[in-house]
Amino acid sequence: MSDFMNAIDDLIQEKGLTKEIVMEAIESALVAAYKKNYGTSQNVRVAFDGDLDGLEVLMRKDVVEEVEDEFTQISLQDAMEIDDRYQVGDVVEYQVTPQNFGRIAAQTAKQVVVQKIREAERGMVFENYVNRQGDLITGVVQRISNETIFVNIGNTEGILVARERAAGERFRVNDRIKAYIMDVRKSAKGPQIFLSRTHPGFVERLFELEVPEIEDGIVEIRSIAREAGSRTKIAVYTEEEDVDPVGACVGAGGSRVRNIVDELFGEKIDITVWDDDPYVLIRNVLSPAEVEKVILDEELKEATAVVPDFQLSLAIGKEGQNVRLAARLSGWKIDIKSHSQYYGEEGYEEDEELDDNEYYDNEEIIEEMEEEAEDVEEIEAEEESEENDDEEDEDEAEDDEDEESAVEETEAEETDE
Repeated sequence: MSDFMNAIDDLIQEKGLTKEIVMEAIESALVAAYKKNYGTSQNVRVAFDGDLDGLEVLMRKDVVEEVEDEFTQISLQDAMEIDDRYQVGDVVEYQVTPQNFGRIAAQTAKQVVVQKIREAERGMVFENYVNRQGDLITGVVQRISNETIFVNIGNTEGILVARERAAGERFRVNDRIKAYIMDVRKSAKGPQIFLSRTHPGFVERLFELEVPEIEDGIVEIRSIAREAGSRTKIAVYTEEEDVDPVGACVGAGGSRVRNIVDELFGEKIDITVWDDDPYVLIRNVLSPAEVEKVILDEELKEATAVVPDFQLSLAIGKEGQNVRLAARLSGWKIDIKSHSQYYGEEGYEEDEELDDNEYYDNEEIIEEMEEEAEDVEEIEAEEESEENDDEEDEDEAEDDEDEESAVEETEAEETDE
């Protein structure tokens, strides 16, 4: 039997189990096997010194004055026949090992070891992946069943259901695939690793993979809003003055972000700068639209963004996607109004005073508006100047007419004389 125990030791070391756990399991299984095979419910235990050759089945009984249960109790008189030192309250143990119990023990031990190894392997897989929840993983598509993809990720399978894939994503068996570990659960058949390619964290991990500045902590991803398969907005931030967070994510010639877009099958990605000032943040997250003015309601956390008339549809986006993602990215409820909608038909009034919760955020638009106001002033000044010139010409013409009339009267008087 020592060869069998040596084999058990080898398996224990290979699978990373402890010998104590396995031996305890074997003892428990042998007790159950003894009771099953010999039809007894007696209180027994199995003892051996690391080798099944020295296996013993011991009956355990409590020493009592009067026996009420012969399977669990023994009288003091009977106990003292075994050893005269026994007293009431002691436990008597004596061997009841059957002759052929070694064969049963070997079979039982083998089954227990195999089961323990399976449980240990499942436990190690679970502990490994439960600690990797939220990580990016690469695997190979092993099989596809009813739109559910099973991915070989090494020592187990990952499960990628249809709702966790973006519309238009198609994979075939043996395709390499990247995915986000969304959840890890225990089951009777072992751990279940649920994967996702629609989770915002998937995009975040792809950026960490492609952008060293994010991996090193120089650039920080503050927020992500995503509609998988269509568009993602991501806000990045850095405290390093000489680092452009957006440029770092885009890469030289757009190489870094292009790799991510390719992995997402052409999904559009807007990268903007995070700012703790909500006025600046809302302007940034509404990119590519330009914002003239932002009005905030701090209590309700609602914002109104005023944009030029010709950029209203750009700010809202197709089916409201741009403003919807901007709201999720910033954490503010955003209402978009055009310049005309907000100011009315008369447009911007130059002498309008700003309230405390209003802010003109886009300097370029402000400069354009000021230039337009200056142009208007110049035009008005020119028109006024022209009007003054016309009035002077009319006055001169009237003076000339008066002079001509006076000359004619003088000549008429001379003629009469």
